[in-house]
Amino acid sequence: MAIKHNQQIQKNHFHKDWQRRVRVHFDQPGRKQRRRNARIEKAAKVAPRPVDRLRPVVRCPSIKYNRRVRPGRGFSLAELKAAGVPRKLAPTIGIAVDPRRQNLSEESLKANVERLQEYKKRLILFPRRNGKTKQGDASAEDVKAAKKGENTIRSTSEILPIKSVVSFEEGPIGNYKGEEDAYRKLREARSDARLVGVREKRAKAKAEEDATKKK
Repeated sequence: MAIKHNQQIQKNHFHKDWQRRVRVHFDQPGRKQRRRNARIEKAAKVAPRPVDRLRPVVRCPSIKYNRRVRPGRGFSLAELKAAGVPRKLAPTIGIAVDPRRQNLSEESLKANVERLQEYKKRLILFPRRNGKTKQGDASAEDVKAAKKGENTIRSTSEILPIKSVVSFEEGPIGNYKGEEDAYRKLREARSDARLVGVREKRAKAKAEEDATKKK
């Protein structure tokens, strides 16, 4: 704060032992290794289950980023119903659910239903009790094959990745010749819509003036 007029000189505390309060991060490499070991331990603990949940494909918000896609919070109830996955069963088989989410387009609904169906094809559902299989449980051969690869770290984001694909119907942007000035057309259309009343009034006045001259 600047000193103004004939005021008291501010008491700035320059003699504090600030070096004792400085926090350093020399343990950053060690923390990185610890996080890595924790991820490996978790993967081994939950094996052969994947380490993460299946997430839906959603568009990024705002006009600036809506061409990109990213993993969402969870699948909507409409998507689960269309894919034939019960709402209460979904979290137990590694599918994230977001009951608040709404589908605003048929494209997103179709894409996420296909994603769920692909996940169901790859899903190997172990029986809860040994030797007692229910409807939907995997066969003994599939369970045995899945247990063989327990040491491998599985992730749904690696098996069913979400990638942004930019496609142009008319070809790449570099091939655009620029024969039409889209910005100028938009400005002219906006000007025509704004001045339509003024121009009509001016044309009417001119027509009346010409009629009086002829008389």
